[in-house]
Amino acid sequence: MSDSPLDSHPRPALFLDRDGVLNEDRGYVSRWEDFAWIPGAREAVAAFNAAGWIVVVVTNQSGVGRGYYTEDDMHALHGRMGEELAAVGGHIDAFYFAPHHPESPIEHYRHPDPPDRKPNPGMILRALADWPIDRERSVLVGDKPSDMEAAARAGIRGLLFGGGDLKRFLIDEALLLA
Repeated sequence: MSDSPLDSHPRPALFLDRDGVLNEDRGYVSRWEDFAWIPGAREAVAAFNAAGWIVVVVTNQSGVGRGYYTEDDMHALHGRMGEELAAVGGHIDAFYFAPHHPESPIEHYRHPDPPDRKPNPGMILRALADWPIDRERSVLVGDKPSDMEAAARAGIRGLLFGGGDLKRFLIDEALLLA
């Protein structure tokens, strides 16, 4: 896997939204058979790993709170993602997820303004507390304005990904060398 969060040497972090950035956003993706990687996503993660960055996924998962699938289903999907990333020399250092939603039919997941649910910055702030992250050199890549707002509220740079090849996008943004 990766370095321990106890390693105190600050490094930049690549924060990634999941649906729409790492995988095609097909609406509440929870099963591997519904999952499809965004072109260049696996290679981008592996390149940032090789460059010494911490790679963190921050993903709203209201499908859990809405009762469409379980946390176990989501963790299983993330496990499969990890297996596929390992095949190309990549890994995710940590997954942070926000299952809460103001309209959740499941009381445990109902919250009027979930602190972790983007555009709130809770997931990012937790990662900044958990890992030796250099905030000034870190960036969040998301596909929605709520991702950009969460990044701004956490004090990190946000990049709005409009689709296409993720690795090419990150090269064009001068975050990766070609």
